Amino acid sequence: MIELRPEQHEIIQKMSVFQVRAGMPPTEARILALLLVSDQTELTFDEIRETLNTSKSAVSTALNTLVLRNKVESITIPGDRKRYFKHQLKNWNANAKDGLEKLLSVNQLLKEILGVRTKETEDFNQDLKNVIAFIEFMQVELTQVFQKWNEQQENKQ
Repeated sequence: MIELRPEQHEIIQKMSVFQVRAGMPPTEARILALLLVSDQTELTFDEIRETLNTSKSAVSTALNTLVLRNKVESITIPGDRKRYFKHQLKNWNANAKDGLEKLLSVNQLLKEILGVRTKETEDFNQDLKNVIAFIEFMQVELTQVFQKWNEQQENKQ
């Protein structure tokens, strides 16, 4: 078990509640929060399990899911048989772009839905058109934001 300061425990709780409200399972949320807050950037399975006081199966399932979703990376250290887990902060840009791509896929489905809807529900159809238009607006704006960010980062180097 790793030692955490009281303020670290509090932040883990706050971050976990936020992520659970956003739809993440509780154990995954707590693991991500722990990996962000811990003074050690790489933790073993047992350190995670003991620190969070969670069952082996819950931690195992959550870590496997987090690794598959590129939220957590599993690494080994030469000479040490244990696996270590660390937050994939470096993937934030790819994860953000992935989220945008998922939103665009949903938008395509919304367009298809609009195409098969009855014309008799004008107000509902207009609301659907507004959602589609907003997502298309976001696509343009966020693409520009990514480009500006990347240019700014390149200029810093």
